[in-house]
Order: sequence, then C-alpha cells, then structure tokens
Amino acid sequence: MNPSIKKLAAIAGQESRTIIGLMSGTSLDGLDIALCNISGSGQQTMADLTHFVTKPYSEYHKSHLKKISSVEKVAMAELCWQHTWLAAYHAELILEALSEWGIDPDDVHCIASHGQTIYHLPARDQQGFQRSLNSTLQIADGDQIAARTGILTISDFRQKHTAHGGEGAPMAALVDRLLFGHDQKSRILLNIGGIANFTYLPAGGDPDQASFTTDTGPGNTLIDNLAYVYFQKAFDEDGMIAASGNLNRKLLDALLEDEWFGERDSKSTGPEYFNYGWITERAKAAGLNLEKIRPDDQLATITELSAITIAESIKEQVPGYAESEIYVSGGGARNPYLILRIREHLGGAKIRDFSELGFDPDAKEALIFAVLANEMLAGEGFDFVRRDVSKRNVNFGKISFPI
Repeated sequence: MNPSIKKLAAIAGQESRTIIGLMSGTSLDGLDIALCNISGSGQQTMADLTHFVTKPYSEYHKSHLKKISSVEKVAMAELCWQHTWLAAYHAELILEALSEWGIDPDDVHCIASHGQTIYHLPARDQQGFQRSLNSTLQIADGDQIAARTGILTISDFRQKHTAHGGEGAPMAALVDRLLFGHDQKSRILLNIGGIANFTYLPAGGDPDQASFTTDTGPGNTLIDNLAYVYFQKAFDEDGMIAASGNLNRKLLDALLEDEWFGERDSKSTGPEYFNYGWITERAKAAGLNLEKIRPDDQLATITELSAITIAESIKEQVPGYAESEIYVSGGGARNPYLILRIREHLGGAKIRDFSELGFDPDAKEALIFAVLANEMLAGEGFDFVRRDVSKRNVNFGKISFPI
C-alpha cells in the first residue's frame, strides 16, 4: 500500500484526532488557529478546543491581500504568486503557534485550511455569466502548507458545496447540527462577521423539523467600510460612533429596497456585493446625496441596516423564533450597540454569547473546518440538502499529503 494512503488509514482508525482548524475572514484581520481534539464522527462527534490564537496580519500582508480580494480586476501574476505566498505564510504561522504551545508538529494529525476567500460569486449576483453556476474562490495552496509543516492538510472545502448545487456558503450548519443540535430547546446560532449568517437548530435535533442556514446580508462589512472612509478606523469600537448619530430614514429605506433582501431562500453573499459602492449607488438611485448626510448619521443608518436585516431574516425563517435560544459569535458580537438594535427588532429576545456553549466564539469558524476535516478522515459524510435535492454521504475538502 502507498505509504501516504497507509498513514491516512491509520489516522482514520484513531479513537480521536488532533486537528488544526484555520480561518481567515474577509476582514483580513489575521489567521485564526484552533487546535482541536475530535473524537467520533457524524452524530457521535465530540470536539474539544485545546488551544486558540489569532495571528494578526501585518499591514504589509493586508495590503497584498487587498489587491486581489473582492475586486473585479486583478493582475494574474499577483493572484498566482499570492496563492503560494499566502500558504507559505500560513504554514509559518502554524509552526509558530505550535512552538508557543509546546506541541510537536508530529503530534498533529491534520490541518484543516479554509484559505482566503478572494471572490464569492453566487449565481444570483452574476452579471454577464452563466447564471446557473455558483462560484467561489479561496487561495492558499494546501500542498504548500502540507509540505512546509509536514502535516497532512485538507483544504478547498467550499468547492464540493458548489459542485452539489450550493453556493459555497454558509457551511456552518453542517457542523452546527453535529455539535450543537441536540438541546431540548431550539437554538439560533448567529454569526456576525463581515457578512452575517445564522443556523436554526430545532429542539432535540427533531428530524421532522429541518435545520436552516442563510446569510442575512451585511454584518460588519459596511460598518467597517464607513468607519475607515470617514474616521480612518478599522471598525466602530463598541458602536460608539453609530450610537452618537441619527438614523436617516430615507437612506435606510433606499438600502432596504434592494431585491437581495426580498429573496426568502437560503442564500449567501459577500463584500463583492455589499460594499461602499453599493451604498453610493443605492443612495444615488433614491436621489440622495451622501455628502449632505453626516458621517455619524450614515454609520448609525448602516448599523441599523445590519440589525434590521438580521432580525427580519430570523423572524421570517424561524418558526417560534421568540422561544429559541440565540447565541452570537463573530466580530459583531463585540459591538454592544449593534446587539442592542438586533435585540430591539427581535422584541427584546435574549441574545447570549456563544461562549456559553463551551467554546471561544472567536474560534467557532476555525472549529467548523476542523470538524469538516474530521468527517473527511473518519466519517461517512454529511446529508446535504439544497433546493429540494438531497445527497447523502457528502464530504468536503481536498487532501494534500506532506510528501
């Protein structure tokens, strides 16, 4: 038997596996590294987060990634180089983290690398393309990571999702069902990253009530855009600028009229769609001059947009949402003003921190990819339902051997 295949079989046969989950979001803040111990598979999956760190990207690294992320035109030489360069950098950060934790790379069974999304293109957002095809692209070559760390690496998870009719996002529900879907009360797991999404988990994992996941629209991305454009800040800390401003109802109504918010199916989006240019286009179409709207009022209005679209999506898609327990993660969970506005639009619903479920909320997305990798290694795959088409035993990710 090929030695690499023999090693893969040995890892699959372990009672538990030590897996590093990686995540780097569209905010380009840095690389989340989660060291997880995962046993079992499928509904018997058990996961422990043993170590977690976010390695911040320097301004040098951010500037390179901004050249190719969520932009319509890019130099192909730059894209090709960064696919390799970013993987090499991620490998360096992984080894650095393991050294800090006192862990030998030989004691890690697998790396689950999400990579860096540089463009997300669901069919609904396409113009001039074949609209029946969903597309998404992540970089950071798995072979480079495996070769440089000496650790088997699974990467490129989102392509199987699109191959079976999905949009490549959101993927959280696949893992949310395994780890958090067995409580006797219904749960809503809300993640507010650049884009906001939630997973609805019916009480007790009732098979007659399907779980549901969707993006709701902008989470932090537009807030961060305005904070940078007007205040030279990476984000609106604690929502203080938004809280000091006044809602501009005409601007808010113009933004809410976008047909994207009217679609009721599970859907995904990204900063390719929701960005500062989108705000200016919607305002112009409504006859509004952004230059005449105070920056703090714009930020208050954009924060309200995120709060309303999150709350309305939950109310429209979740039966009995008022009785569900809501747990929030992502950068938006640290914006008390945004959480206050979401709570107000949900009729005063209690919103809890994801940490109450026993995991660092900042590590949730990296944990998700670690569990996806575990299922690839030792499980039978996921039941994947998309647009009334059900596929069983679907696994996600591509395997790169160290040698």
